[in-house]
Amino acid sequence: MNAEQGDSLRFAVLGPVRAWHGERELDLGSPQQRVVLAALLLRRGRPVTVAELIDAIWGAEQPSAALSVLRTYASRLRKVLEPGRDVGESPQVVVSAADGYLARVPERALDLGVFEQRVAEAKKLRGAGEVSAAAELLHAALDGWEGAPLAGLPGPLAEAERSRLTEVRLDALEARLDVDVQLGRHSEVIAELTALTGEYPLRELLCRLLMLALYRSGRQAEALAAYRKTRGTLVAELGIEPGAALQELHNRILAADAALDLSASGPAESQESRCERTDPIATPAARQGARPAQLPADLAAFTGREAELAQLKGLLPDDGERPATLLISAIGGMAGIGKSTLAVHWARRIAHRYPDGQLYINLRGLHPTGSAMPPAEAIRIFLDALGVPAQSLPASLDAQAALYRSLLAGRRMLILLDNARNTEQIRPLLPGSSGCLVIVTSRSQLTGLVANDGAHPLTLDPLTPAEAHDFLARRIGSARLAAEPRAADELITRCARLPLALAIVAARAVTYPGFTLDAIAQELRDNQGSLDSFTGDDLTTDIRAVFSSSYEALSAPAAKLFNLLGLHCGPDLSAPAAAALAGLSPRKTQRLLVELTGAHLLTARAPGRYVLHDLLRVYAAERVVAEETPRERDRALERLWSWYLHTTDAAYAHLSPGRRRVPLEPLPPGCHPLTFTAYEQALEWCEIERSNLVAAVYQAAESGRAGIAWRLAACLWGFFYLRRHLHDWLDVTRIALDAARAAGDRTGEGWSLGDVAAALTAMHRFDEAVDHLRQAMAHCREFGDSHGRCQAVANVGNTYLEAGSLEKAVEYTRRALALFRACGDVWGEGVVLANLGDAYRRLDRLDEATDCLEQALTVVRAVGNRCVEGFTLDALGTVKHRLHRSDDAIGHYRQALIAHRDVGNRWGEGYTLYHLGDVHLAAGDPAAAHTTWRLALTAFEEFDHPEAEEIRLRLRRLDERTQDPNPTARP
Repeated sequence: MNAEQGDSLRFAVLGPVRAWHGERELDLGSPQQRVVLAALLLRRGRPVTVAELIDAIWGAEQPSAALSVLRTYASRLRKVLEPGRDVGESPQVVVSAADGYLARVPERALDLGVFEQRVAEAKKLRGAGEVSAAAELLHAALDGWEGAPLAGLPGPLAEAERSRLTEVRLDALEARLDVDVQLGRHSEVIAELTALTGEYPLRELLCRLLMLALYRSGRQAEALAAYRKTRGTLVAELGIEPGAALQELHNRILAADAALDLSASGPAESQESRCERTDPIATPAARQGARPAQLPADLAAFTGREAELAQLKGLLPDDGERPATLLISAIGGMAGIGKSTLAVHWARRIAHRYPDGQLYINLRGLHPTGSAMPPAEAIRIFLDALGVPAQSLPASLDAQAALYRSLLAGRRMLILLDNARNTEQIRPLLPGSSGCLVIVTSRSQLTGLVANDGAHPLTLDPLTPAEAHDFLARRIGSARLAAEPRAADELITRCARLPLALAIVAARAVTYPGFTLDAIAQELRDNQGSLDSFTGDDLTTDIRAVFSSSYEALSAPAAKLFNLLGLHCGPDLSAPAAAALAGLSPRKTQRLLVELTGAHLLTARAPGRYVLHDLLRVYAAERVVAEETPRERDRALERLWSWYLHTTDAAYAHLSPGRRRVPLEPLPPGCHPLTFTAYEQALEWCEIERSNLVAAVYQAAESGRAGIAWRLAACLWGFFYLRRHLHDWLDVTRIALDAARAAGDRTGEGWSLGDVAAALTAMHRFDEAVDHLRQAMAHCREFGDSHGRCQAVANVGNTYLEAGSLEKAVEYTRRALALFRACGDVWGEGVVLANLGDAYRRLDRLDEATDCLEQALTVVRAVGNRCVEGFTLDALGTVKHRLHRSDDAIGHYRQALIAHRDVGNRWGEGYTLYHLGDVHLAAGDPAAAHTTWRLALTAFEEFDHPEAEEIRLRLRRLDERTQDPNPTARP
């Protein structure tokens, strides 16, 4: 996809999920496929894991092939959104990201992003007193809605997001109606407000706006009737009276309060002034006494976190009503993620809602400059701020906490507890009654505060790419970023979108304005694998020191596990793999993983799967070198690689049950590989762990462990053959071959030659494949490996078959058949019989083809080789089609499809569907042919298969044929 195409893409979720290239609307496929797109769009540039997407589509009722279907949806979306993308070119919109996908879509290209931007700008304008401009933006924002959000989409995600987005729209609608009333448009909004209060009878703000609009329109009686109706609903349905603000407005209307007239609060008046003079939400003055205002200054360059701010806003009652219970917001996340900055920013935005004051304290829970503050010290600081003389303080902590709660009773105060260590440090500082808001920031998860005190957790992720760009632009300047866009993107990537790292880099750019951004990026490149580039002039801006304060609070076993995680080079890690790395039991390891995630030094991406932030990975790599001996490091890697190898071998036994097993070395102590009870389970594990397995081959080879590298690559043969991850297959087998040769491992060299040839054959690089197989045959003759020689000869025949050199294919395959029969290898005999039959079929020697294929079918069924059974049935179907026996052909193809699906062979399924479509067309059923070819195309598109274009051509021709009013007249 070129830049022009990317800029022309637009998406809508505020209504039916839709997409356009310029003015042309795109066909986004089935509702379930649209759910995938919606989930990616709503995550706003952040990855969505496979598990999350599967849950979004199907919830608890997931089909057995959910993962395969999901990948099909992703493949189709890529084709629709980037129709001009060349084969082999990486997708630019729907992008693979570790265990999932993300959507690279600018905010301006998503109607929700445009809506949120307009609403946020309107809020700023309103706060600045520019009410008319705010009204225009709110009207424009709401005009962008096309109905119910995510209309027509099934699944739990769509249902939850519909509710959330509907609430977001209602908030914006209330704000728009509020400014309309403020601007004197009360007569214009009465009808709309009347309808809305009927639809949402429990939303008191709508009732207040309707009452005020009616009153200002000279309809006092109707305003009072609206109050009676809402009060009756609240009493009847909830058993409660209206809130204080609604009752106050009612009383003021009864008294004909002149301050409610528009003339008393003109349209140019600011929101704050209007609240004080005419808004029904105005709060009674705070009681006499100290009114602390301790919040730190807001960061002038604050940007981003709109989604998180919206979530925080949702905690508060509408328009400042007194909450029924104490509100606690617990903001968590790793060190440097921006917890305190967000907390202070939000606290500043809502401080006017807490007229009795704001308390702030840094509890130094995990602070690089000092020890944690005891609760007793914090209480005394707060009591002093509340005006309690030192001589009047009670002696015990419990008595001080009781006095603190008494002073806050009945008051509306905001308390910000920054950098808390744990729940025990926080609990004495909690007020005892409603009306107050407590904001807590911590690197710990504070599970006790959530479970026992009803805290609302909010865990911060790294900034989105767009937010990170805005972050740098606010500090460095947009012009400087625009002048070096590639360098700016590299800075964001190397900072891993961590706010503290970005701030350190931005400070360097501002301090040295003569430095180009590329020069600063070069400094980061030069220090790759180190945190030396992220040091500041004090401990709070030194990333290594900030990370250390979290690390040093860990127990010794958890710290050791964190160190060892720095050895792992894959994108994520499962709990059993972590147990192997640590050499501990799964139960002990799980406790340590909980401790690490609780400290936000590790992130649980999905149940049982964990990921390190990129900069924490660097820190862990530094710690493992500093804290663990070379011998300990080597042993840990040996356990991890062996765990991957033996678990892959257990999967290999299911995916290639009759193929020669790879000779393995004994397991090291403390390594307990997984076992599998079903084919599907083994295939799914390989798919989930693919990136880690590839990384393990590379790491083992680079570390001089050729035995691990070539054996792991060899055990992946069946998985790669079925799933056609061809570039990964070729890469790992070549790495394995190079490692084996460098180590003088002749056994590994022989295995790897055959594996490289298999990958090359699958990629249609036949000459290179034959060359490697001839080397393998010579190697086997030299070392007397008769089985390996049989396999190499058979593979030469198969390569010639795939290349279309049919006479050579027959020659080598017949030689292989004789060799397999001589050594009693029935599995190999079945495979080469099937290949020989297919060669005869292509040579139009149909009787010989039928004889070989029927023999092959008997043999492969006897040994349980379902993969080759599917291939054999497909070839038999083609023979029957050539003999004009359509019913027999269709029967064989349908049996072949069952076999392909049983073993997850999607490319084999695609070929059989391709051939089945040919039979349907020849039988005079173009509709069935069209349906079947569409299914084949879907399968081939998953692998960017070259046959996909041929099927597209056939479908176009078929469409032209069915649209021709006189098809028989065509030449």
